[in-house]
Amino acid sequence: MKPSSLSSFKFIIHFGYSLIILRVVSIHPSFINCYKLGIYCSVMCLCVLQLLHEEWANYGVMHKYQPVDLIRKYFGEQIGLYFAWLGVYTQLLIPPSVLGIIVFLYGILTVDTNVPSQETCNDTLNITMCPLCDGVCDYWHLSSVCSLARASYLFDNGATVLFAIFMSLWAAWFLEHWKRRQMYLKHSWDLTSLEDEEVFKDSTYCAMKTHALPESIHQHSSFTDYFWGCLSFIFFNVYLLCVQIFVTFSAVFSVAVYRICMLSVWSMNPDPEAKASVRMTVTTTGIILNMLVVLVLEEVYGAIAVWLTELELPKTTEEFEERLIFKSFFLKSMNAFAPIFYVAFFKGRFAGRPGDYVYVFGDYRMEECAPPGCLIELCIQLSMIMLGKQLIQNNVFEILIPKLKKMYRTIQEQKGMNRGAEDEEDETEERRPKQQFDKDFTLEPFEGVSPEYMEMIIQYGFVTLFVASFPLAPAFALLNNVIEIRLDAAKFVTEIQRPDAVRCKDIGIWYNILCGISKFSVITNAFVISFTSEFVPRMVYQYMYSVNGTMNGYTEHSLSYFNVSNFPSGTAPNTTLITGVSMCRYKDYRDPPWAPDAYTFSKQYWSVLAAKLAFVIFFQNLAMFLSMLVAWMIPDVPRSLREQLKKENMLLMEFLLNQDQEARAKARSPKHSPPCFPTIDIFPFCPGSSSPAPTNEWGLCGGFLAFQGNSFR
Repeated sequence: MKPSSLSSFKFIIHFGYSLIILRVVSIHPSFINCYKLGIYCSVMCLCVLQLLHEEWANYGVMHKYQPVDLIRKYFGEQIGLYFAWLGVYTQLLIPPSVLGIIVFLYGILTVDTNVPSQETCNDTLNITMCPLCDGVCDYWHLSSVCSLARASYLFDNGATVLFAIFMSLWAAWFLEHWKRRQMYLKHSWDLTSLEDEEVFKDSTYCAMKTHALPESIHQHSSFTDYFWGCLSFIFFNVYLLCVQIFVTFSAVFSVAVYRICMLSVWSMNPDPEAKASVRMTVTTTGIILNMLVVLVLEEVYGAIAVWLTELELPKTTEEFEERLIFKSFFLKSMNAFAPIFYVAFFKGRFAGRPGDYVYVFGDYRMEECAPPGCLIELCIQLSMIMLGKQLIQNNVFEILIPKLKKMYRTIQEQKGMNRGAEDEEDETEERRPKQQFDKDFTLEPFEGVSPEYMEMIIQYGFVTLFVASFPLAPAFALLNNVIEIRLDAAKFVTEIQRPDAVRCKDIGIWYNILCGISKFSVITNAFVISFTSEFVPRMVYQYMYSVNGTMNGYTEHSLSYFNVSNFPSGTAPNTTLITGVSMCRYKDYRDPPWAPDAYTFSKQYWSVLAAKLAFVIFFQNLAMFLSMLVAWMIPDVPRSLREQLKKENMLLMEFLLNQDQEARAKARSPKHSPPCFPTIDIFPFCPGSSSPAPTNEWGLCGGFLAFQGNSFR
């Protein structure tokens, strides 16, 4: 065949967003001549796996987009959709990351002009605070937490409120953008008309399901027995889930008890410098313990979720995956967010007041928040768990453990080969060189894409649920994901066995989980701003109680008085370095000891509480309204794709009409025998009408087509 008569071929995949630059290498001269003559539009001499290794699983190409079409070609639609979603998520993290850094810089630039921080750091005010524990703890000056107050303002300022509203809009924008991107990929990958297939479990699993019950039960079972069996199994599942919830909250409570005990023990240190840093030391060690507990329980809960799902014996793979995802997400998210929820909404709420504290185990007081509030501790807790979890997972669970497993399998294989060589009679025979499939056999088996989704969904929760307390969370997530993409790429290309390709048209239940987290984040951020930060109390003071409409005097206004003579026996400081103390201060809104209703909640307390509840309602409704507005304004299908689908539908309709007309013409012609395939009759009709209705220029009634297939002739 002459080159001029050959059709043009394209050997390169359309990479979508990829910026891959093809290099023409020196190969067979005839192939180069064909390329120069225009027979081949482009050249791809590298195999797909090698191209993925060079242009995707390479840290030197971190600035490039992912070749999602090539990923789909080699690994299948399921993994291709995951990396496409991860790329969209990472790309859309850029705007909130930049804005979060701006909010943080705003706090740095304005911290010196913040009046409450200046009053806290002012030694001339000489504000003496009540002891942090009974007996061994001494009185202390408010100025000793100056650095804590300044650090708290970096994340607790007016800009964080606007940033929280922006993040609610960003979550809606991200979901809508992914829907548009997913529609484009469905059309590009020919998944629009894909129907869900019920894939049953393997034969071993089906055999276990068949023989799970004795034969007598199969023969004599009734609906009542089946109903009570299902009910008892449901109660068993619920019971185990409740036990795991109890274990999670017990772990959080145990760390809280550790902080309470260590605060009392370290307060006995006679060194004044050690006493000054005891609160920060206890907080840091408690956060590290929380992070370790979260990592350990996450692995345990993952195994328990698999075990519970296997006990249910679901029929299909899809049903198995959905149940496993639901259980895993419920347990792992509860485990990851429980310590953060405790600090945000429970710590310091039930501590009591001087003279009437709440105790655990008889002698230890419930822990309290520092005078600047619990937001700075929430910020530290969130950052430590988020960063520590991602760093340890990336370096230990995704790099070190797979390499150790691969090394172990290689050693075992080498031992087997050595034993086999010793048994051979002819040891001088040359061994067969190791082929590529031999090397691939020692790779880590593929465990599914659900763990990858789970890791990113938990991160999405960290980014959205408590972003009001840590505006830098999107920036840290962005840096992590840029590395995570290439790390996962290297793992899929070099560390695990090639998985079976699975066709799917969307990311499945994960999209519903993302929607749920986005909606729940509006509520959590509203409560964080209202009840954890000092934003609402500052606004109430400035517009209701301030004499000149400024923040001057806010620190004095937010502290209550306590008469040290009202300490119960044994709770006052045994020894004190601060003499002449008759009144100490504590963080609360209560009437002073000289008031008729001493130590009861004051009018300021009820005013602040009403303002907090009003802000929650206002913030939630505003964020929800703006999110729904954003979702309504952004169409699910891009305009260009919508026009393309219309053109394709019109061409398909014309093709069907032409085919039908040709078939009818051949059937009426005496020179041609009737076709030996079923004909399709297309005629207009209207639903609910027995007679033909008026048609438009296409011969259609309201867009309805009726297809009638005849038998073979």
